[in-house]
Amino acid sequence: METLHQLMQQSAGIGAGVTLGGLIGFSIVKKRGNAKALIAESVFITSALAGFLAMAVHMLVTYLGVGQ
Repeated sequence: METLHQLMQQSAGIGAGVTLGGLIGFSIVKKRGNAKALIAESVFITSALAGFLAMAVHMLVTYLGVGQ
């Protein structure tokens, strides 16, 4: 359980960064009228999911030690 907490702390910045970037990028996409690319036509849900997936992938790569 301690390993999971450590992995989450190491990956939280990546998840937050992708979420903020997604909010900006997906907002532009929605303003241009292409809301079909969004999940449930929601900028927040789509960017939150992208941030979560980025965090999960980083946790997995860190746990497996890929690149070390």
